[in-house]
Amino acid sequence: MFGKKKPDTTIDPQQRVLFEHAQERIKEKKALYNHFVFYLVGCLFMVLLNLVFKIGLGWKLFDLDWYVYGISIWTFFFLVHAVKVLLFTKFMGKAWEAEQLDILVQQQKEKIAKMEEKLDLQVPKEVISEKNILLDKTQEVKNSTDTDPETLH
Repeated sequence: MFGKKKPDTTIDPQQRVLFEHAQERIKEKKALYNHFVFYLVGCLFMVLLNLVFKIGLGWKLFDLDWYVYGISIWTFFFLVHAVKVLLFTKFMGKAWEAEQLDILVQQQKEKIAKMEEKLDLQVPKEVISEKNILLDKTQEVKNSTDTDPETLH
């Protein structure tokens, strides 16, 4: 009874990111399905308004009733929403962002390496090594004075 440990319910950060991404995808898909339901109901409502209740019968453009344009515009917006959720999220989702980040970091490292090569060509290595030797000796002098027993008293 007292010796039992409670199970560890903490989630490691990597799993948390995956979990949050999954929740975000579920919300996007749910919004798309809701949009589809409203689209169907709205299209049916526009057709009923025109054909059953005779609203807007006299208004035609290019021999098409007004509800055809309403349904066409709504269809366009629904398709844009569907493409965004179903296609672009896969191509430009978290994995794509991570891949792009890796590519940009690699490019930055290559630029830094090229700059260091140019610097090595411009400044002779002997000068750099002499400066390092001087810096190392200066550090040794500082360290030896810190540990000198006479200075500790």
